[in-house]
Parts: sequence; C-alpha cells; structure tokens
Amino acid sequence: MATELLAIYKTLDTQGTLCPLPVIRAQKAIQGIPVGEILEILATDDGSAGDIPAWTKNTGHSFIVHSHEQGIHRFLVKRQK
Repeated sequence: MATELLAIYKTLDTQGTLCPLPVIRAQKAIQGIPVGEILEILATDDGSAGDIPAWTKNTGHSFIVHSHEQGIHRFLVKRQK
C-alpha cells in the first residue's frame, strides 16, 4: 500500500512525551475523528514502536504502518469503530 496516497484526517504530535502519554493521547484523538478516517501519530518515545500497534490491536482499530526517521516514529491508524 502506498502510504503517501492515504488521506490523513488528523495529525497527533506526541513528540517529547513518554509512555503512556502517546497512547493516552492517541485514544482521545481517535475518538474525535470519524470512523474510517486515518490518524497520524508522531512520537519520539521508542516505546511507542510497540505500544501503538498493541493499542490498535486491543481497541480494534487498524494499524496501517510505522516508520522511523531522524528519531521520529510515525504511525498511521485507521479508526474502525
């Protein structure tokens, strides 16, 4: 899937925060977007590389992709419910 073609509905910048704040803020942010839309999450906490995918699995949202460049983790998550 070409992630550059996906339309991001909202970007959540959690850079500079540590666990569990990226997940807590992601949960709040995804509730504020329509079902079927994509939330982009930016984080600098290396723990988020495991935490965000686990959170999507536990909440039923779709984990699309994770990338890591220049110390910034980027996640795309699609709201499912």
